[in-house]
Amino acid sequence: MATVARQTFPTTLSVAALLVAGFLCLPLAYVSYLALSAGPSVWSRLWETRIPELLSNTVSLALSVSAGTLLLGVSLAWLVVRYEFFGRRVWEWALVLPLAMPTYVLAYVYTYVLSVGGPVEQAWKLWWGSEGRVFSPYSFAGATLVMTLDTFPFVYLLSRAALMNFNVSFQEVARACGASRLSTFLRVTLPLIRPAIVAGLSLVILYAVSDFGAVSLLRYQTLTYAVYQQITGRYDHAAASVLSLLLVFLALLFLLAERWFRQRSRFYQTTGRYRAPARKSCGPLGIVLITAYFALVLGAAFGMPALLLMQWSIAAVTEGAVDARFLGFVWNSALLSGLAATIAVLIGTPLAYLASRWPSRLNLLSLQAAYAGYALPGPVGALALLVLFSHLAPFWYGTVVVLIIAYIVHFLPAGLQTLEPALQQVTPNLEEAARSLGLGTLRALRQVTLPLVRGGFIAAWVLMFLQSMKELPATLLLRPVGFDTLAVRVWLEASEEYYQLAAPSALLIVIMTLPALLLLVSKDWRAA
Repeated sequence: MATVARQTFPTTLSVAALLVAGFLCLPLAYVSYLALSAGPSVWSRLWETRIPELLSNTVSLALSVSAGTLLLGVSLAWLVVRYEFFGRRVWEWALVLPLAMPTYVLAYVYTYVLSVGGPVEQAWKLWWGSEGRVFSPYSFAGATLVMTLDTFPFVYLLSRAALMNFNVSFQEVARACGASRLSTFLRVTLPLIRPAIVAGLSLVILYAVSDFGAVSLLRYQTLTYAVYQQITGRYDHAAASVLSLLLVFLALLFLLAERWFRQRSRFYQTTGRYRAPARKSCGPLGIVLITAYFALVLGAAFGMPALLLMQWSIAAVTEGAVDARFLGFVWNSALLSGLAATIAVLIGTPLAYLASRWPSRLNLLSLQAAYAGYALPGPVGALALLVLFSHLAPFWYGTVVVLIIAYIVHFLPAGLQTLEPALQQVTPNLEEAARSLGLGTLRALRQVTLPLVRGGFIAAWVLMFLQSMKELPATLLLRPVGFDTLAVRVWLEASEEYYQLAAPSALLIVIMTLPALLLLVSKDWRAA
């Protein structure tokens, strides 16, 4: 019986995994079909009016944000890893806190800070006089500032990990050959940590290309924002599908470029003469300068926005603006996110398990197909599901079922990146030993493998829960009438510049995200 189970179980599960992967690819395929079936007049009109500007704005924003995050992320990681100073351990994890601040929350805070008559302009006028001016947040510079402050931890985390494992023998050889410190850094250190930097920048670029919340509040026209406007403003699904296809193509182009660059940039550090980097002690002036730099970056990205959110939230509670409806927003957000994360783990487990234990072409294809959600920004996936369910399953149209499916399609790839390594860390010999003792494949998976990877699965669930809590465009487009989440309330109130009314929802999103974020980045947390 055990032999029969070993033969039939993977085959049956492979078919089920293939069906799941096909369903996850359906939105991407349907968006492509809608765009390619659009009339030539639609393509011509968009090429002549919107597409050049939108492509230029989107690519320019992605490149400018990547340049800013490269500068901030690498410099912060270098100072944390290579120098010893008071409070270093606190700064080491505190610099990750901006990841808890959604881009639309940071955007609406900076619309207040940088607006006409706002705190920055008032301070500027006090210093420079009445003619002093600050750049408008509703601009390319404003969008770049917000996106850079929100995404630099991606580059910081990966650069820090690469620098911690760096073999300083290479630097010592370069210095012995007469290279200066700057030349050694540019010609030795940076090339060796380049794969980690590129991986971080790819996350930043994809985030910037697909972001909706910040660009919509800052009124900066990108492809993502234009898709939403075509759906909600003009109800032109054909034009929205064309712009969506361009956005998907752009995202895929960045993904393929990153994969190609990673394959051509493989570096191996010798282990025979490996020496870990030693931190240099800082004098009083160095401590002051480093601390000031860290405080400036963290204050702009997290500290100041958090203080303003608390101040506005206290004022809103004092004035009675927080009522029983607020609890409903909390319940809606938690319920949707919890269901989406749970179902995603259940769906992702067989995909990751088959790819790690039976890596056939079919199983690997199913796993790769499930990553299609990476190329689907929120409005694009929402558009596909909106049209699909309105035609194929109208009885589910306008229900939370469609919204949960959108969350799963969009965020399952993030969960798979945690599920797959967790399963690969458990040797198949344990399962083989369990089957030799009479357990079937399914029971061996349930009783042996899953308890060992429980920690990794919890991390995947937490990651997808957090992403779903912060999701905005798909929720705006697919939510039932009168069904609001915390993210939706932030966007609705902030778009009307009701800062105090938006603050409680924004602050609660940040508070709920913080513990899970610190759990995921903690070095001392163990999977068991």
